[in-house]
Amino acid sequence: MQAHSLSDRITADPAICGGRPTITGTRMRVADILEMLASGAERAQILSDYDYLTDEDISAALSYAADAIDHQVIRAA
Repeated sequence: MQAHSLSDRITADPAICGGRPTITGTRMRVADILEMLASGAERAQILSDYDYLTDEDISAALSYAADAIDHQVIRAA
């Protein structure tokens, strides 16, 4: 997912969920989506349970998480 798509779908506002990343226009945290997926929830079930989410929102949450953990590894000499 391209960076501008992520910025359209994921926001962090100190007044919403303590500044944690959320799906834009909702109080659904990226972490909530990741936890549901990690516990075995299917995309279709998440979308059914939270009708204000889209499949693209779930993809954005996954892309955001992947970007967040992608960092340079520094090895000691």
